[in-house]
Amino acid sequence: MRQYQVPQFITVEDKVIGPLTVKQALYLGAGAMLIVGIRMILEPFLLWPLAVLIGGFAAALAFLKINEQSFPLVLKNAFFYLIKPRLFIWKKEPTTSAMTRLEAVKKQEILVKNIPKMSQSKLSDLAWSLDIKEKIKD
Repeated sequence: MRQYQVPQFITVEDKVIGPLTVKQALYLGAGAMLIVGIRMILEPFLLWPLAVLIGGFAAALAFLKINEQSFPLVLKNAFFYLIKPRLFIWKKEPTTSAMTRLEAVKKQEILVKNIPKMSQSKLSDLAWSLDIKEKIKD
C-alpha cells in the first residue's frame, strides 16, 4: 500500500517574499505606491502627515490581527455591519385562551396517570423471571 505525506500546516500562508506573504507584500507595496504618488502632487509639509497615515494603514492591513482575525476581514465585517439594515422583528405567536390551556394541562395529566408504575419488587421479580427463562432456553 502506498503512503502519502499529508500537509501539516494548510491554514498557514506561504512566505514568498522574505518573511512576508503575498498579501502582506501587496498591502505594503500598494501603500508605498500611494505615498510615492502623493509625493508628486502635494507639498512636503502636507506629505508627511498623510504618508504616516497611509503607511500606518498599510502596515495594519498587512500585520494587525484583532481576536485572531486579520484586519482586512475586520474592516469588511464592520463595513457590512454598517450598511446592512438591523431591524429585528419578533413574530409573536397568537395567544391561546385560558380554556385551551386548561385542556392541554388536563390531557397531560391524563397521560401521566395512565403510565403504569412499577415498584422495585415487581421490577426485580420481572428481571429474575427473565433470567430464569433465558437459562432454561439455553
